[in-house]
Amino acid sequence: MKKIIFLLLSIAFCNSLFAQEVNIIPQPVSIKTGLSTEKFIIDKNTEIISNDPLANSALFLQSYIQKYYDLKLQINPNSTSKKNIIKLEIITRLLKNSNEYELISDYEQTVIYAGSENGLFYGIQTLIQLLPELKSTSLQIPSVTITDYPRFDYRGMHLDVSRHFFDVAFIKQYIDYLALHKMNYFHWHLTDDHGWRIEIKKYPKLTEIGAWRNGSIIGLWPGKGNEYIKYQVLPTEIKITPKDAVIKTDGIKHGGFYTQEQIKEVIDYAAKRYIIIIPEIEMPAHSMALLAAYPELGTEPNKKYEVAQTWGMMNKYNNILQASDTTFKFMENVLSEVMDLFPSQYIHIGGDEASKVWWKQSTVSQQFMKANGLKSENELQSYFIRRIEKFVNSKGKTIIGWNEILQGGLAPNAVVMSWQGEKGGTEATKQNHKAIMTPEDKVYFNHAQFVKEDSLTAGKASLLADVYNYEPIPAELNAEQAKYIWGGQGCLWTEYITNPAKVQYQLFPRLDALSEILWSPKEKRNYPDFRKRLMTQFKRYDLMGITYSKRYLEN
Repeated sequence: MKKIIFLLLSIAFCNSLFAQEVNIIPQPVSIKTGLSTEKFIIDKNTEIISNDPLANSALFLQSYIQKYYDLKLQINPNSTSKKNIIKLEIITRLLKNSNEYELISDYEQTVIYAGSENGLFYGIQTLIQLLPELKSTSLQIPSVTITDYPRFDYRGMHLDVSRHFFDVAFIKQYIDYLALHKMNYFHWHLTDDHGWRIEIKKYPKLTEIGAWRNGSIIGLWPGKGNEYIKYQVLPTEIKITPKDAVIKTDGIKHGGFYTQEQIKEVIDYAAKRYIIIIPEIEMPAHSMALLAAYPELGTEPNKKYEVAQTWGMMNKYNNILQASDTTFKFMENVLSEVMDLFPSQYIHIGGDEASKVWWKQSTVSQQFMKANGLKSENELQSYFIRRIEKFVNSKGKTIIGWNEILQGGLAPNAVVMSWQGEKGGTEATKQNHKAIMTPEDKVYFNHAQFVKEDSLTAGKASLLADVYNYEPIPAELNAEQAKYIWGGQGCLWTEYITNPAKVQYQLFPRLDALSEILWSPKEKRNYPDFRKRLMTQFKRYDLMGITYSKRYLEN
């Protein structure tokens, strides 16, 4: 009897050890560790077996292992080997979710079954997290069976390239970060007051003029809430107070844009990682860069517009498009080129922070309202969005807009992206519209990670625990309404983010938390366990050369 008890305790102990090795983010639906102490060892003789159209995932795995472990595996679609193989296969029995996969590893082989190409790729991301976090000549994978599929269909991450421009190489790297976390949508914020970043061949001045500004604001926009924020601005340290708050710019020209060929290159890169890119073309506000290039589309005749150098908005300056047939034709031409480039079903048209005061003061806008039977500027906002939507729908596409597109009445087929809390998303679902939850106070990663932050950031802190504990489905929704919560998204606005290292710093590890709330079953979320798994993830980030805050290692 003692021997049996000892044996059972030994098995339990071994199981515990193996369980500690399997630290995956986002947490899979099911993980079962094997009883065997033997591990699957990847060496120079290991083959990847995969037939077309599965080669994409095989190539990704091959490339990853070669890049980070200096080991190039052979892809052999015709191999009949049963041992020392990594086998990738699509099978139809996995019908619970089209993105479901099953990963089974023992000492002889590792196999990934999936119900789709997407699912297979997600399985590859999990396999990567089973690899050692340090370079090794012996890559060992524990004995494990994992069954997994995502909770939400929309798992998105945003990047603003208007405030600060990032080159194609970094955009690809950013997409790789999303792929590692099983995200499937990249919201590319391409236009705003501070720079127009996409080539439009019909209107070359958009990039000749609109892609460049003559300086950027130094420090935070002075005003309520910023009175006692202390931060470092070279060459001196500045403390903003109500008395000495002065707007200053650095006088350094900043800009850049993506050619249509570069856009195609990025789209293709993302597609191979099963990530859909949603482009955003802002309207009717956040249009200073556009107006600098084509001032005739503004609400003030003969005004000389300039690409914005400061981060102010709303009533701070006039950045809204004139409501006119000329403007609509211009935007339709722009969107035609954008929709021809991007295969995405969805086009983001902004719609946020449109100050109505400029329409109210414009004779042309007031005449347009009267001619179209519009009684208020809110109705004009709705008219603008609906008219654009009708055009986008005519091209077989669907619009997404920030929650302000609800003002004056929601366009018939629009998807609402709710950033001002959850109210907009909740209202949209009650009107049977899809909603994407991205509340600023929870998942805006340009906010500080800590209450006392070492670097200049926007807004109050968005703590890692707050991100992780956020639930995208509001409690007030019933089961039928909850079905319209398409998913969630994190946003990264770059007012104070000027380089790739700071993008990484702001992104990690909050992207890990976001990925888990969007992918993993709600009942499996466990913050202390997540923090434990993060310690392994940080080692992987060290391997990949990713910048993150070391303060997380102290707690």
